[in-house]
Amino acid sequence: MGASLAALCAWVHAPAQAQDAAAPAATPPAVTAGAQVFEPPYFAQFAPRNALDMVDRIPGFSISGGNNQGQRGLGQATQNVIVNGERLSSKSESVSDQLRRIPATDVVRIEILDGNATSIPGLTGQVANVVYTSTGASGQFSWTAGFRPHNTAAQLYGGEISVIGSSGALDYTVSLSNDNDRFGADGPVAIADSEGIPLEQQYSKFSGKFDNPRLSTAFAYDFGGNVVGNLNLSYGEDFYVRREPETATRAQGPVRFRDVRVDEDGPEYELGGDIQLPLGPGRLKLIGLERFERDNYTSTLIDSFSDDSITTGSRFQQTNAAGERIGRFEYDWKLWNADWQLSGEAAFNRLERRSRLFELAPGGEFVQLSFPQGNGEVREDRYETSLSMSRSLSRTLSLQLIGAMEFSTIEQTGFAANSRSFKRPKGSFAATWKPREDFDISITFAKRVSQLSFGDFLASVSLNDDNQNGGNNELVPYQSWNIELEANKTLGSWGSIQLQAKRAWFEDFIDWFPLANGGEARGNIGDAERLHLQANATLNLDPFGFAGARLDVEVVKRFMDVTDPFTGLSRPFSYDSEGSFDIDFRHDIPATDWAWGVNLNHFDQAPYSRRYENGREWEGSVFGAVFVEHKDLFGLTIQAQARNLLGARDYFRRTVYDGPRPDAGIRFTEFRDRRIGPIFRLVVSGDF
Repeated sequence: MGASLAALCAWVHAPAQAQDAAAPAATPPAVTAGAQVFEPPYFAQFAPRNALDMVDRIPGFSISGGNNQGQRGLGQATQNVIVNGERLSSKSESVSDQLRRIPATDVVRIEILDGNATSIPGLTGQVANVVYTSTGASGQFSWTAGFRPHNTAAQLYGGEISVIGSSGALDYTVSLSNDNDRFGADGPVAIADSEGIPLEQQYSKFSGKFDNPRLSTAFAYDFGGNVVGNLNLSYGEDFYVRREPETATRAQGPVRFRDVRVDEDGPEYELGGDIQLPLGPGRLKLIGLERFERDNYTSTLIDSFSDDSITTGSRFQQTNAAGERIGRFEYDWKLWNADWQLSGEAAFNRLERRSRLFELAPGGEFVQLSFPQGNGEVREDRYETSLSMSRSLSRTLSLQLIGAMEFSTIEQTGFAANSRSFKRPKGSFAATWKPREDFDISITFAKRVSQLSFGDFLASVSLNDDNQNGGNNELVPYQSWNIELEANKTLGSWGSIQLQAKRAWFEDFIDWFPLANGGEARGNIGDAERLHLQANATLNLDPFGFAGARLDVEVVKRFMDVTDPFTGLSRPFSYDSEGSFDIDFRHDIPATDWAWGVNLNHFDQAPYSRRYENGREWEGSVFGAVFVEHKDLFGLTIQAQARNLLGARDYFRRTVYDGPRPDAGIRFTEFRDRRIGPIFRLVVSGDF
């Protein structure tokens, strides 16, 4: 067994970092009043290995939110999962990765709560509270292998190995992981003129690989006297390679052979910690976090020809050094039958970018060109203070009120230096009504401020698409006014259903924007609207006589409206999701260790709009997959998967104009249709 675990250390999977929850209590707290409770026997048929396996099986519930999704600083909680009543606040990992390291044997129960009743500001609607206790040192491992018949190398080194345990007042988690993938596609690309007459026929293929090895540790120490400290450390490296050879044939002229290679790598780390202690009538929590990532990017394009034409090419190199430093305090107390929190946060974000652009000379060497607009530094210093109140007005009605003020200064140095300061109020009001144990409805009104992508301030180049993205030193974060409605109905032994409707009105929305010099960049283009409709449902098939079977369905539809700054016409948001569905069937065969299932999913990506072109990139139409699982094969869980069995493909369509839209004529149209092919995976997991 020891030799097997040593081998698995090299075959690790899934980016993982430490939990930021408080240390688990030796004795679990009492069940939260009004909670829907799922205890371990409920999950027995699925033979879960960890807390994530259990949360994924809660009827009608899906994990959402988290600080790894672009939230400004730490702020109020956004994820709908907490652990032992505490939020998970890592900035570099998902909630799923943190839950994966909690053994299922340590989980006492999972409670589905009203977010307003958690006393954690920002949580609304249904929230899952994972209650667990540490039962001693234990470990888990998983290994993911896979292959595709076309264009890709085998995927062999995905996996994770983790150890969690206690020693006196110290709780610890250590994880070694590697999130990796192997991907590719091949197929024809048709280039035609404005009349649809073929200009060029291409055959392109791409193949790539991604690896993210990471070491993560988490330590929680109980100092006594209700003083608890947490320390989280992680370090990882990113490795990304993509090759895209292409052969192009025209009616006249030589055959062109293009070779495109993209290489990307760099280190990343996060250091975070907090300490909680009693103070006066309440409790004080102090949080600190330092995060840094360096990204070294190189893209090289070389065109050679079947005759004696001169080989041409370009190279673009870019180094991004991005960091974030956060200090935060939270003071909680009870007053007037309500939970109050006063918080303050200082966040300092930075990006330093160095870019170089080269052209291939006739002698075969790359000669550097002037590209000053791709160099510079962007910093934001942001300070925020907020006051929140959560209260249950009756057994059926609760509310939460948050008021906050944000002060920020954004400064750009180097090319197009600029500095601006902002002051923005924000906050939310949320209420939940639960007239029956099996039904609740919540409504939230909120004003939010977005997080900017600092890379949009400075220029970059996309060689293969022949696009240059200009920088914009006038960018400001967009703001949104939001109304969100969520209704949950449990159907007893039949399952459950959740309905969501979210309406957002945006100010200073960010999309592609025309620059005065004739170029284009990401910029603030005015007001915009979006309506998001979503349904999540779980249907247990046992009442129909199909024992051990269930159907999980998620359907999303979005309606968007923004005025295109190039044409003046209404359109969706570039690259946003217009809709999706995910249908998952699973059958755990009674009185056996076998399970099997089928999945169908589809994703609609909105088209994009730029100054000199518009288009759309998507995959589909429908991805289909099947799996077979044995839950106890010599103590291991073995799952074999076959994906993309319905032949979904990789598509890209664009129209390129010979001048600024909308008055310019069509220069050419491009349509790409690539084969992805079937995907086969083997996942092995176990405990030690």
